[in-house]
Order: sequence, then C-alpha cells, then structure tokens
Amino acid sequence: MMVCQSCKVDCQRFGKHRNGLRRFRCSQCKKTYTEDHSRVLDSMYIPQDKAVLALRLLLEGNSIRSTERITEFDRNTIMSLLVKAGDRCETLMVEKIVNLPVEDVEVDEIWGFVQKKEGHKTDDDGDNVGDAYCFIGMERTSKLILAYHLGKRTAKSTDAFIGKLAYATSKERFQLTSDGFPPYISAVKLLLRDRVDFATLVKVYGSPRDAEQKYSPAEVVDSIPTEIMGRPVADRICTSHIERVNLSVRMGMRRMTRLTNGFSKKWENLQAAYSLWFAYYNFCRIHQTLRVTPAMESGITDHVWTIAELIAAR
Repeated sequence: MMVCQSCKVDCQRFGKHRNGLRRFRCSQCKKTYTEDHSRVLDSMYIPQDKAVLALRLLLEGNSIRSTERITEFDRNTIMSLLVKAGDRCETLMVEKIVNLPVEDVEVDEIWGFVQKKEGHKTDDDGDNVGDAYCFIGMERTSKLILAYHLGKRTAKSTDAFIGKLAYATSKERFQLTSDGFPPYISAVKLLLRDRVDFATLVKVYGSPRDAEQKYSPAEVVDSIPTEIMGRPVADRICTSHIERVNLSVRMGMRRMTRLTNGFSKKWENLQAAYSLWFAYYNFCRIHQTLRVTPAMESGITDHVWTIAELIAAR
C-alpha cells in the first residue's frame, strides 16, 4: 500500500501507468504516486520481468510485432530496450573476453542486409544501407564467440574483425581456419602473425539438380584445405562449427531469417541484435554438447547467467 507523503494516509489504487506500473492517489490531497520501482538499463521505467520476457522472445526468434502483441509493450519501447541491452552486451563482451588462451579458432561471415539489398541501392543511400556482413570468430572446443564485427565484406572490415580477434586471444599459439575470402590472409599476417597456424578451407559446390528449387542449397562436392602460415594440423582444418553458429543465428534472430519481411531497417538495430544474441549465446544458453554455457567451459563464469544478470552486468 502506498502512503501519501503529505497527508500520511493510505492511498487508493488509481489505475496503471502506460509502462505497466500501478498508480495510487491520495483521497485527501488528490496527489498521485507510482509504485516503487527501479529503472531497467538505468533509463527505462518498465517492469524488469516484462523487459526480460521481451528480450527472451526476441532471442528465441520472435519478431518485434509478435513481441509487442505478447508483452503489450509499444514497439518503440521494445526497440529502445533492444538497443540499450545490445549496447550493454557489447561492452560486456569486450570486458569479459580478452586475452583468452585458445586452441582452435574458426572464422566466417554471415550475410544480411539493412533496408534493402545491395543491388537495389541508389546514389542517395548511405554506407549503412544494403548488404551487412557479420564476421564471427569462435573457439572450436569451448564454442565461445570470441569476436564479431558488423560491416561490409571488404578488407577494411576484415582488418577490424581480426583486430578484435587479436584483442580477445592471448599470445599463446593457436590454429586458425577461415574460408577463402582473400582479405583474411593479409589481415592475419598483419595482426596475428606472431601466434597462429593459419589455413583456409574452400568448399566446392556442385551445380543444382533439375528437381531442386531455386533456394535449395547446392551439394558440397569437395573441400580444399590450404596451409597459409605456420604449421596447421590437417585434421583440425575445419569450418563446420562456425557454420553451425551461422545456422543458430538465422534460427534465433528473426531479422536474419531468410525470405521474410523482418529484416533490419536501421544499422544500429542490427548491431544491437547481434550484440545481445552473442552475449546470450556465451553466458546464458547451455550448449547441448557441452551441457554448460560456452563462458563456463572457457572459465569466464562459474554459473549459467540469467537474462536479468546479462543486462545488469557492468
């Protein structure tokens, strides 16, 4: 029960605020109060349990409008929550994943787009419109996402990504495998030459059969490993694990599901969605083969984090 600060009498229920919090009004002075609460992410006046529910829905593949219908939050509130949580998670990843000893690292890029596909861009569209590639680096043994970078599929973005990977890993030597994207070679030689045995794995796809539809994946008929630097072990030249992460991203992020209208309309929203998803994958989601989270397997944490812990972490 709320007590009026002026009259020192019990206030009566007076409906709810638009953010879901209960309101009270003094029967004598008519002053209104809102129930005690704390700000979510330091700035949002929404109940924490409903904020966590909204984020969980987004992390399990729901769209913004679907989350709006379930939580009864306005879609702008949900987007604001996503961006703020994504910013918090991006900082968390940088602070927690640094100077880690690793053994096998696989890197790959996953394609998406913002507003429109690259072929539909006009001269008036800026750099943050069109194709958006997320470079992802994962430690094969612990399944930990070490680094990621959202950008164009260019040498500049590749250099930025490999720089983040260098920051996340220790000086101890490890094996690195990528696909055949040429800028990886120059970036690795520049930024990781003192610590990696580097190889590429290029997959050769066959032509589609007559019965296959337009969007059916082509059959892999061969894979060509190539040693680039150091002495990589042939049996460990692999990109299958990081490609499985790409599948998890497409299943868990609605805006990355192909052939839908759920694609990102703003670059910062896509960046926030990636940051939230990778932090959730590392700290909150139990990996089926490990039976713990990747962060626990890597020794970064000692328990499974909740989403509330994730967005409250400093």
